[in-house]
Amino acid sequence: MKEYRSMSVLFTPLLALTIGFAAACAKKAAPPPPAPQAPETAAPAPPPAPAPTITLSASPTAIEQGQSSTLTWNSTNATEVTIDGGVGTVPPSGSRSVQPASSTTYRARAVGPGGTAEAEVRVTVLPAAAATPPPERPLSDAVFFIERIKDIFFDYDRYDIRPDARETLLANARAFAERPQLRFTIEGHCDERGSERYNLALGDRRANAAKAFLVEQGIAADRIETVTFGKSQPFCTESNEACWQQNRRAHFVLR
Repeated sequence: MKEYRSMSVLFTPLLALTIGFAAACAKKAAPPPPAPQAPETAAPAPPPAPAPTITLSASPTAIEQGQSSTLTWNSTNATEVTIDGGVGTVPPSGSRSVQPASSTTYRARAVGPGGTAEAEVRVTVLPAAAATPPPERPLSDAVFFIERIKDIFFDYDRYDIRPDARETLLANARAFAERPQLRFTIEGHCDERGSERYNLALGDRRANAAKAFLVEQGIAADRIETVTFGKSQPFCTESNEACWQQNRRAHFVLR
């Protein structure tokens, strides 16, 4: 009995110590959980490269063959600019003269990190206008008369109008119709054969035969005078048929 009490005395403090230690352990606060780590943030992506732009114009847009037009362009955000139609690689901005042989569409292309851009313009080539010759200076009446009015010739001792003389008088009539202000004299001439009196009469008939023909063609009679010189004013002075033929004439003179 005494032994039991002794053990009880010993066990009671030990139990109290154990309970106290357990209580102390129970009262001790648990350590806080570790703070959560912030998630890693990815580096921001670089902004996209800006897209290139380009404009293209021509002045003028319509030209005649052999003329030139000026191309003008401007680009942004481009590392290379080309223009087709025979122009090739060009600076980012500028202008260039072109001379297309036919209508041409020019296309500009700008290339850069942000992509490509295009622009175009058409130059129309028109046929060259025909050169207009300067107006001819009008002939004076004197020059007109010399260039357009011709003498006629007769057979020996005749005053009738030969076929060749008829053609000449018709051309003379057309010329006189173009210049109605012209007034003129028809001189009758003969070769040296025959008397002076006879040749004066023959020359008068020749001059008036030419006048009558022109009047029939519509030339007013009051524009025409006649005179005879017979054989007194020969055109050629040799005594042969070739020379006499030149002297048998109706000669036209501007008044």
